[in-house]
Amino acid sequence: MISFVKKEFYSIEDLLNIMQILRSEEGCPWDREQNHETIKKDFVEEVYEAIEAIDLKDTDLLREELGDVLLQIVFHCQIEAEVNGFSFDDVCDEICKKLITRHPHVFSDVDVSGTDEVLKNWDNIKKETKGQETYTDTLKSVAKSLPALMRAQKVGKRAMRAGMDFKGYDDTVSCIKSELSELEEAIKSGNTDSIEDELGDLLFSCVNTARHLNIDAEEALNKAIEKFIKRFEETEKIIRLKGIDMKSLSIDEIDDYWREAKRKLI
Repeated sequence: MISFVKKEFYSIEDLLNIMQILRSEEGCPWDREQNHETIKKDFVEEVYEAIEAIDLKDTDLLREELGDVLLQIVFHCQIEAEVNGFSFDDVCDEICKKLITRHPHVFSDVDVSGTDEVLKNWDNIKKETKGQETYTDTLKSVAKSLPALMRAQKVGKRAMRAGMDFKGYDDTVSCIKSELSELEEAIKSGNTDSIEDELGDLLFSCVNTARHLNIDAEEALNKAIEKFIKRFEETEKIIRLKGIDMKSLSIDEIDDYWREAKRKLI
């Protein structure tokens, strides 16, 4: 049994020590077997659970979920430390230097007029430090692992900074109509590749509309999903109270109950 002194209150140093123990020969077999690839999905899940805690305005849950996110960071750092890659201290050092470099209006003598200028300076410094020589480089640097809606919105925003954008949301709505028409033509053709291509263009146009209306496309879709689930639940409840199995109904009959459910939830 490993000698470990339990405490009333633990610090980041304790967390680093615990992770080192878990990855040791005397530690946990599961923890020892993991690598960056095997736990990367856990990282994503923990971040989303932290976001959900924020949406729920649940402070206790947020504290717990942030701990889970921190654990993932420490886990990845320990994996690297074992092969002399980098340590947790190296990660802290790099982010501190990045914050100092990208806030010259705080840590140097640069004057800014407000938030807009702060963001402009941030982007310019980021391009310089990352060696991004063209506007295309900034678009390519948006992580491909992001959810597609989020990635599309970031790419559109960066294209806007290069001067390539719609004049306003009216133009984006017109683009939606145009892309919808092209999708309908593709569907008529029966060409799967063409349908996929046009559907992607339509979705991208919807994201551009969201951006011009200052709406987060990812959040908007999530809210639509939650609304659908609530309406589905109410529809099923109405049908079950009548002693009917949903699957036995036609789609037209279900639509009638769906409209009734919508009226109840207004």
